[in-house]
Amino acid sequence: MRGLYLVTPDWDDTDCLLAVTGTALAAGAALVQYRHKSASPALRRQQALALLGLCRRYGRPLIINDHVELCRELDADGVHVGGLDAPVSQVRALLGPGKIVGASCYGELKLAESAREQGASYVAFGGFYPSPVKKYTFVTPPELIDVWRDRVDLPMVVIGGMTPRNAAPLVARGAAMVAAITSVYAASDPDAAVRQFCALFPGR
Repeated sequence: MRGLYLVTPDWDDTDCLLAVTGTALAAGAALVQYRHKSASPALRRQQALALLGLCRRYGRPLIINDHVELCRELDADGVHVGGLDAPVSQVRALLGPGKIVGASCYGELKLAESAREQGASYVAFGGFYPSPVKKYTFVTPPELIDVWRDRVDLPMVVIGGMTPRNAAPLVARGAAMVAAITSVYAASDPDAAVRQFCALFPGR
């Protein structure tokens, strides 16, 4: 796992969502997480199914945020859970060993260590910077990456206000993936934005 970790915005317009996501995948995004906190069950299923088809076309994984049963129904590639969602061990037991299971660990090493012990495929740390999407009540110090990198061989995703410029030092410290929403979906040129993120991972 390495590269741009694309997270979808809360867009009800499925055509627009697919258009930008397709552009991002064509430009090199490594993985897509479908996240729409306010979608109805019907819209969530419709968008997830459409995104799964798009990701299959490009050979990239689709991760579903929170909704384990939707992942199982569609046979998506995995699930990402937050601190208030189902525990990683439960999700891993439901999905089996072949699926990706990611966990938000904010700025807490204990959460990350627990997620690893329960079978997480990767951990996500953040927010590192102010985010226009999610309001963090804390700031994750970059030094956390150094501690995790030296302690555990498990991929880490960094999130929170990411741009190609401010993500660069975090990748240099050892972040395996950079999660982005606004920097891609609200960009005037999503293709260029994705290519700038991908340039942080030469040889990927």
